[in-house]
Amino acid sequence: MPVPVPRQRAIPAAESGQARTAPPGGGPSAPQPPQKDNKVDKDNRKAGHGTGGAQLTLLLIEDDPGGSAVVPELVDSSGKPIRVRTARNLTEAARLLTDDVHCILLDLALPAPGRSAAPDDELAVLRHVLELAPRHAVLALTASGDAERGAEAVRVGAQDYLFRDELDGRLLSRAIRYAVERKRSDTAERRLAEGKLRAQENRRLERGLLPTPLLDGSSLRFAARYRPGRSRALLGGDFYDAVRTPDGTVHAMIGDVCGHGPDEAALGVELRIAWRALTLAGLCGDELLNTLQQVLEHERSDEEIFATLCTVDIAPDGRRAGLCLAGHPSPLVITPGRPAKLLPYENNGPALGLLPGARWPRMQVELGPEWSLMLYTDGLIEGRAGDGRDGERLGQDGMLDMVRRQLSEGLRGEDLLRAAVNEARDLNGGELTDDVAVVLLDREP
Repeated sequence: MPVPVPRQRAIPAAESGQARTAPPGGGPSAPQPPQKDNKVDKDNRKAGHGTGGAQLTLLLIEDDPGGSAVVPELVDSSGKPIRVRTARNLTEAARLLTDDVHCILLDLALPAPGRSAAPDDELAVLRHVLELAPRHAVLALTASGDAERGAEAVRVGAQDYLFRDELDGRLLSRAIRYAVERKRSDTAERRLAEGKLRAQENRRLERGLLPTPLLDGSSLRFAARYRPGRSRALLGGDFYDAVRTPDGTVHAMIGDVCGHGPDEAALGVELRIAWRALTLAGLCGDELLNTLQQVLEHERSDEEIFATLCTVDIAPDGRRAGLCLAGHPSPLVITPGRPAKLLPYENNGPALGLLPGARWPRMQVELGPEWSLMLYTDGLIEGRAGDGRDGERLGQDGMLDMVRRQLSEGLRGEDLLRAAVNEARDLNGGELTDDVAVVLLDREP
């Protein structure tokens, strides 16, 4: 008589087909003529059912595998035989559960280990197997008519359930393949969700680590633009900050840790926080940079890591500033009626972390009654300004020409910074590979 169609979950209708017919007396299933592949079979064959074309392996766990009603000749969607390993108990199963096993067929009637089984827990053995094999697909095998127990097994974590006395080789083969795919899909979905949560946490963390300038009481306007080189990151190896000390002096800085990965970003944050604390404590110039170098040498993961830095301290009247450069490009100053120009950089000291005992002279510069001061990292000027990989770099001269033109178009403040970064990217023919930070301080009478 025809074998009843198992009342199981989520086997697609396109794959359901007809069960084999068993001869009278319950003997082995009679052989059936070859059937044509349907569309799902063809698609699954092309895809290799996600196993990369590898032979599927089933681990059968029941107390009497030799007397099982499972048809021994199981085949996958491409006609390859499915290997079957048998275990009489969970101890044997643990020994046979190697990485090449794709699916587990578990008899729910098996007793669970005494230490893990609750007296009233009918699914204790399943919970133990799920704990033992969290990455494997699991099919639950239960008695005919015990659909409630099978459904509960799926809720606990099995990919599907089957009735022992309604098993059919062809049906079981499909159930194995789909269980493997469901497990792979569930795992991918879980990893995607976990990745999204981690990305959200990282964004919140990085956003919290971006600086909030402390300029209360200052008449200077502050603007900044930041673009990390890492894809989907908010924080890179570049860093900047600005604070006003009680005497009315405004201190600003911008720096760049070599490289642009997460380690460099973390080190940049440490240097920025150290700079703010030291500045508020009254240090400046050579003394401040020397202390920052000690912080860098202590915190870096490799002795070859260094950082460039530019610091300015603007007098309370806003007309003069002290400038210290540690291997960093010189700021650009904009004054009314004059073309933008670079501040002097002849006394540029070495980058932090290169030379023990180095010195960084502080230069005094006159700014005048009205000005804009632009600090930037080399990510802005190292992009290409010509066609192809062999095109010339933008460089400081190219940046000067670009900013002068943008100023003539009336751009100021954040609009100027946005235009500068976007044009540098466009000239490069795509995203800039290095981190970019740009800071603008404006003083108007």
